[in-house]
Amino acid sequence: MAPGVQRLTARNPSPFTFRGTNSYIVGKKTLAVIDPGPQDEAHLQVLLAAIGGRPVSHIFVSHTHRDHSPLARRLAEATGALVAAEGPHRPARPLRVGETNPLDASADMDFSPDIQLPDNALVEGDGWAIRVVHTPGHTANHCAFGLEGTGIAFSADHVMAWSTTIVAPPDGAMADFMASLDRLIARDDRFLLPGHGGPVARPQQFLRGLKTHRKMRERAILKRLFSGDRTISEIVGAIYRDTDPRLHGAAALSVLAHLEDLVARGQVQVEGMLSLDAAFRPA
Repeated sequence: MAPGVQRLTARNPSPFTFRGTNSYIVGKKTLAVIDPGPQDEAHLQVLLAAIGGRPVSHIFVSHTHRDHSPLARRLAEATGALVAAEGPHRPARPLRVGETNPLDASADMDFSPDIQLPDNALVEGDGWAIRVVHTPGHTANHCAFGLEGTGIAFSADHVMAWSTTIVAPPDGAMADFMASLDRLIARDDRFLLPGHGGPVARPQQFLRGLKTHRKMRERAILKRLFSGDRTISEIVGAIYRDTDPRLHGAAALSVLAHLEDLVARGQVQVEGMLSLDAAFRPA
């Protein structure tokens, strides 16, 4: 993908992972691995073959979804590397009374890093240095990783060329996601390498486009509310009518994320408890 950067894609394609999870090997002599991927023996063997017996000092994990983090511990045991991440899995906000988390099945609840990475930390290796950029939104513990001195950043699931990122409460939060977009815009990278799909070659233009897309989605939701829609299912049926029906559950959670943000900003009112089944109206 660039000098000293190799990509290997796990064979876990799906509507949510595109062709599979991208793992990256950074360095030439002593290596770092970014996002080792799902608990998959074949992918572990592919990674070890690409490593080729070279030492691995660090395994960086962008976030704790089961398509990114579970293989970290096995790879660490095979290489002696330290696992580095923002922290264990957690929701972006406390669960409300009676609320269950529909996303628990996708979370790697057993993950625990050897090193917890504070925002803006610089981890230096043999011929490489990685800057930690906290980018919550998709998950509360999501990180991007900047490869110092190259203009390259590993954007994981926060920014992807093939699809917009799922922001699904309570694991994710729309206000956090938008703020994290601004953080990446401020970095002014020349190249983004995402967790799924191909690279983003013009990050500034693409990131601003993502912000515009989210604002347009917000306006579409408000328009549906002003037109008389009151439930998330009605809104999804209208504005996601051309989307693969298998993704409508994720779309409903994305609408909920927008509505949580709109309620917090005083633009929308909710009847009763804020949830997927609640009724909403313009403020």
